[in-house]
Amino acid sequence: MVDSDVRTSVVFLVFMLSLGICHADLNQNSGLLCSDADNSTSESSFRVNLDNLLGLLTEKGPSSNGFFKTTAGRRSGKIYGLIQCRGDVSAENCANCTREAFAVALRDCSKSKNVQVWFTWCSLHYSNEHFFGVWDQESAATFNKTDFDNASIVSRGFDFMSEVTTTAPKRPLMFHTAVLDAGKFGKRYGMAQCTRDIILLQHFHHCK
Repeated sequence: MVDSDVRTSVVFLVFMLSLGICHADLNQNSGLLCSDADNSTSESSFRVNLDNLLGLLTEKGPSSNGFFKTTAGRRSGKIYGLIQCRGDVSAENCANCTREAFAVALRDCSKSKNVQVWFTWCSLHYSNEHFFGVWDQESAATFNKTDFDNASIVSRGFDFMSEVTTTAPKRPLMFHTAVLDAGKFGKRYGMAQCTRDIILLQHFHHCK
């Protein structure tokens, strides 16, 4: 069942004004969150559990419609992990994004036990604390250099995305895309996706 009070946690607002083919959909690192350094991350038991967790997420995420959550270890050594790929990303790209997210996490948050990494195509979260189904208020956002010079289109865009995000929880994979025809100003493309516990992702971009 989808909670009717699903909140917006991660927002991507991108307007592409260049002519020709849209190149907005590149898998880029959108954000990173590392908890305070913890020396116990160097203990062999933690490293083994983390390696097992990352292996499970890498294997199962792409083959489970782009979403998988699991644990590794027992009792106080348990680690919780979740991988979410965007609903329109292929299994191959989901797997590649998952590996990229892990590489960033292990490189930049090697001393942290609570790590979140956001990419355009996927997001990764692992922690020694239970977080499944908990509303996460951390967020990441990406913007292009567009100046919002047409207030009417911006206003319509927010109304458009409100409808997209309302529809997403009711769709398969909790994923929904739509197109806003802005006439002479071109088209706007919207996407919303909820993880299967709580987080909502939004994406809005413009291609001519």
